[in-house]
Amino acid sequence: MDYIHLNEMEFYGYHGVFSEEQKLGQRFRATVTLAVDLKRAGETDELQHTVHYGEAYETCRRVIEGKPKKLVEAVAETVAAELLNQFPLVQGVRIQLIKPDPPIPGHYKSVAIDITRGGFR
Repeated sequence: MDYIHLNEMEFYGYHGVFSEEQKLGQRFRATVTLAVDLKRAGETDELQHTVHYGEAYETCRRVIEGKPKKLVEAVAETVAAELLNQFPLVQGVRIQLIKPDPPIPGHYKSVAIDITRGGFR
Protein backbone atom coordinates (compact mmCIF):
# COMPACT_ATOMS: atom_id res chain seq x y z
CA MET A 1 0.00 0.00 0.00
CA ASP A 2 1.11 3.56 -0.72
CA TYR A 3 0.34 6.65 1.31
CA ILE A 4 -0.25 10.36 0.84
CA HIS A 5 0.41 12.45 3.95
CA LEU A 6 -1.01 15.90 4.67
CA ASN A 7 1.10 16.90 7.65
CA GLU A 8 0.25 19.30 10.45
CA MET A 9 -2.47 21.29 8.72
CA GLU A 10 -3.67 24.14 10.93
CA PHE A 11 -7.24 25.36 11.25
CA TYR A 12 -9.39 27.46 13.54
CA GLY A 13 -12.60 25.80 14.65
CA TYR A 14 -15.37 26.03 17.23
CA HIS A 15 -15.48 22.49 18.59
CA GLY A 16 -15.67 21.62 22.25
CA VAL A 17 -17.87 20.54 25.12
CA PHE A 18 -17.76 23.92 26.85
CA SER A 19 -19.84 26.81 25.52
CA GLU A 20 -16.74 29.05 25.59
CA GLU A 21 -15.03 26.74 23.10
CA GLN A 22 -17.94 26.95 20.70
CA LYS A 23 -18.14 30.73 21.14
CA LEU A 24 -14.45 31.73 21.07
CA GLY A 25 -13.01 28.87 19.01
CA GLN A 26 -9.47 27.57 19.07
CA ARG A 27 -6.65 26.16 16.98
CA PHE A 28 -6.66 22.60 15.68
CA ARG A 29 -3.90 20.70 13.90
CA ALA A 30 -4.56 17.69 11.72
CA THR A 31 -2.33 15.14 10.07
CA VAL A 32 -4.11 13.00 7.51
CA THR A 33 -2.78 9.89 5.82
CA LEU A 34 -4.56 8.49 2.77
CA ALA A 35 -3.99 4.88 1.72
CA VAL A 36 -3.93 4.94 -2.07
CA ASP A 37 -2.35 2.74 -4.74
CA LEU A 38 0.03 5.24 -6.37
CA LYS A 39 1.66 2.87 -8.86
CA ARG A 40 -0.38 3.98 -11.87
CA ALA A 41 0.09 7.67 -11.03
CA GLY A 42 3.83 7.09 -10.86
CA GLU A 43 3.86 5.28 -14.19
CA THR A 44 1.60 7.70 -16.11
CA ASP A 45 2.41 11.02 -14.43
CA GLU A 46 -1.33 11.81 -14.57
CA LEU A 47 -3.23 13.52 -11.74
CA GLN A 48 -6.35 11.44 -12.41
CA HIS A 49 -4.57 8.39 -10.96
CA THR A 50 -3.93 9.93 -7.56
CA VAL A 51 -5.59 12.26 -5.05
CA HIS A 52 -5.30 16.01 -5.53
CA TYR A 53 -3.66 17.25 -2.32
CA GLY A 54 -5.36 20.64 -2.54
CA GLU A 55 -8.81 19.10 -2.76
CA ALA A 56 -8.09 16.79 0.18
CA TYR A 57 -6.88 19.81 2.19
CA GLU A 58 -10.07 21.72 1.34
CA THR A 59 -12.20 18.81 2.53
CA CYS A 60 -10.35 18.80 5.87
CA ARG A 61 -10.63 22.60 6.15
CA ARG A 62 -14.35 22.61 5.37
CA VAL A 63 -15.08 20.08 8.12
CA ILE A 64 -12.71 21.36 10.81
CA GLU A 65 -13.63 25.01 10.27
CA GLY A 66 -17.29 24.10 9.75
CA LYS A 67 -20.25 23.22 11.94
CA PRO A 68 -19.22 22.97 15.61
CA LYS A 69 -19.18 19.57 17.29
CA LYS A 70 -18.69 18.78 20.96
CA LEU A 71 -16.05 16.08 20.49
CA VAL A 72 -12.87 16.01 18.42
CA GLU A 73 -13.71 12.34 17.86
CA ALA A 74 -16.81 13.43 15.94
CA VAL A 75 -14.80 15.94 13.92
CA ALA A 76 -12.23 13.29 12.96
CA GLU A 77 -14.96 10.79 12.08
CA THR A 78 -16.57 13.34 9.77
CA VAL A 79 -13.24 14.16 8.09
CA ALA A 80 -12.58 10.45 7.50
CA ALA A 81 -16.04 9.82 6.07
CA GLU A 82 -15.85 12.85 3.76
CA LEU A 83 -12.44 11.85 2.41
CA LEU A 84 -13.51 8.25 1.81
CA ASN A 85 -16.68 9.43 0.04
CA GLN A 86 -15.08 12.16 -2.04
CA PHE A 87 -12.06 10.25 -3.33
CA PRO A 88 -12.82 6.78 -4.77
CA LEU A 89 -9.12 5.91 -5.00
CA VAL A 90 -8.69 6.26 -1.23
CA GLN A 91 -8.86 2.82 0.37
CA GLY A 92 -8.25 3.94 3.93
CA VAL A 93 -7.63 7.04 5.98
CA ARG A 94 -5.88 7.84 9.23
CA ILE A 95 -6.66 11.10 11.02
CA GLN A 96 -4.68 12.57 13.89
CA LEU A 97 -6.54 15.58 15.27
CA ILE A 98 -4.67 17.71 17.77
CA LYS A 99 -6.14 20.25 20.16
CA PRO A 100 -3.10 22.29 21.26
CA ASP A 101 -4.91 24.44 23.83
CA PRO A 102 -7.74 22.49 25.46
CA PRO A 103 -9.37 24.19 28.45
CA ILE A 104 -7.99 21.83 31.07
CA PRO A 105 -5.51 22.67 33.81
CA GLY A 106 -2.00 21.29 33.74
CA HIS A 107 1.22 21.34 31.76
CA TYR A 108 1.24 19.49 28.44
CA LYS A 109 1.96 20.17 24.79
CA SER A 110 -1.46 19.13 23.44
CA VAL A 111 -4.16 16.48 23.46
CA ALA A 112 -4.99 14.43 20.39
CA ILE A 113 -7.02 11.58 19.01
CA ASP A 114 -6.03 9.23 16.22
CA ILE A 115 -8.51 7.20 14.17
CA THR A 116 -8.14 4.82 11.24
CA ARG A 117 -10.97 3.96 8.85
CA GLY A 118 -11.30 1.82 5.74
CA GLY A 119 -8.74 -0.58 4.32
CA PHE A 120 -5.58 0.74 5.95
CA ARG A 121 -2.53 -1.49 6.32
